[in-house]
Amino acid sequence: MLPYPDIDPVLIAFGPFKVRWYGLMYVLGFAATYFLVRRQLARFRWREMAERFDNLNLYLIIGVIAGGRLGYVLFYQPAYYLRHPLEIFATWQGGMSFHGGCLGVIVAGLLYCRYHRLSFWKAADLYVVTVPIGLGLGRIGNFINGELFGRTSDVPWAMVFPDGGPLPRHPSQLYEALLEGALLFCILWSLKHIPWRDEPSRFWPHGSMLALFLILYGVVRIVAEFFREPDPYLGFVVQGITMGQLLSIIMIAAGLVLWRLRLGKS
Repeated sequence: MLPYPDIDPVLIAFGPFKVRWYGLMYVLGFAATYFLVRRQLARFRWREMAERFDNLNLYLIIGVIAGGRLGYVLFYQPAYYLRHPLEIFATWQGGMSFHGGCLGVIVAGLLYCRYHRLSFWKAADLYVVTVPIGLGLGRIGNFINGELFGRTSDVPWAMVFPDGGPLPRHPSQLYEALLEGALLFCILWSLKHIPWRDEPSRFWPHGSMLALFLILYGVVRIVAEFFREPDPYLGFVVQGITMGQLLSIIMIAAGLVLWRLRLGKS
């Protein structure tokens, strides 16, 4: 068994103002996406998108935060927030859903691109290959916070989490950081730069990276959920299946449909 590292979730405090590691991870994730998307825009010389880049980023940030919060409210604790509706806005208390955030950012991007007559599929592919960086950093933030820990285990690297009781558990946040973050980024970023069907002059069909992200994220999330403790207020929603796995199955199905629709498109 390994000792859980004693890391203060608060990085810096100035009186009542506190900078938390988890918040810093969000900032670093947004920054990585910003610079990597800008790098791709320079490579592909998409002038119309470059001119509206900063405004689009603002819309996407709003979409991911609003979608993540509403997703958590609707998917995980609808009864609680129905009784306490004002707490829906209390994001500082925690409670964000990746699946909700994913849906929120897609809707925000779709509306912005349609209004400004930009290709949503091209824009989605530029952004989605960078998303795993933020996901991986976010999971590290979860680990520092000691939240979303794993199921009890006797593996040599199991840890006793401060809020997880006396039994050692899987550090499932680190599993997710590797799967949803490092592995997914390496796969998508590498595929992005491989010519479609071995033809050097052809790019992957627009929208294909988004489809692959939905499929691959769904797969790795389902795997990771087998090591993660189910949410105490939900448990298993269907015969040993967690809410995260159920939403990921839907996500995979959507990705497969999108892949089929975008296959052969340019």
